[in-house]
Amino acid sequence: MIISILNQKGGAGKTTISVNLARGLKQDGGNVLLVDSDPQGSARDWHAAGNGELITVIGLDRPTLDKDIQAVGSGYDWVIIDGAPQLEKMAIAAIKCSDIILVPVQPSPYDIWATEDLVDVIQARQQVTNGLPKAAFIISRQITNTTLGKEIREVLIGYGLPVFSSGTSQRIIYAKTAASGSTVLDDEPNGEAAREIKQLIIELREFSK
Repeated sequence: MIISILNQKGGAGKTTISVNLARGLKQDGGNVLLVDSDPQGSARDWHAAGNGELITVIGLDRPTLDKDIQAVGSGYDWVIIDGAPQLEKMAIAAIKCSDIILVPVQPSPYDIWATEDLVDVIQARQQVTNGLPKAAFIISRQITNTTLGKEIREVLIGYGLPVFSSGTSQRIIYAKTAASGSTVLDDEPNGEAAREIKQLIIELREFSK
């Protein structure tokens, strides 16, 4: 199963979701590969900070990603692609090779508007491939105890893709673990952030059926 976390806008939480999802799937017993397709190499930097102990990470930041992934992804239960911002060819390559696209969106109008082109590309692909890849929004970096997430959810539904019920919130633990090469599942396995990631994984498994 190949899952791409895509949003052409920077700061949407792609790498945070990618590394924590990959770690959670591995903790559940899966054989997981995380592919960093961003030339900036944020996931690779995270991997190096943690001495490469938690999950397997490789860099594939070429427009031939859709072909390259076939050679390196065999033998893994889950391949998670951490998408690159503002690189149209890379996004198209990821869409071509993925079974599922997850689009993290921060709860702001600017972030929603920035997803329009990506949604158009995904839906164009779906029209010629019998609805594949499956795609959904994830609301990321929500501010807790506000109604903004609910309001954004209603707007996103109008774009024609489903919206996951689960998402991530703005929590210091995400930034702290990113800097140390860890995950919220390792540092605070019983914390609220870990609960968010676990709920995302439950929903992802159901969505992948």
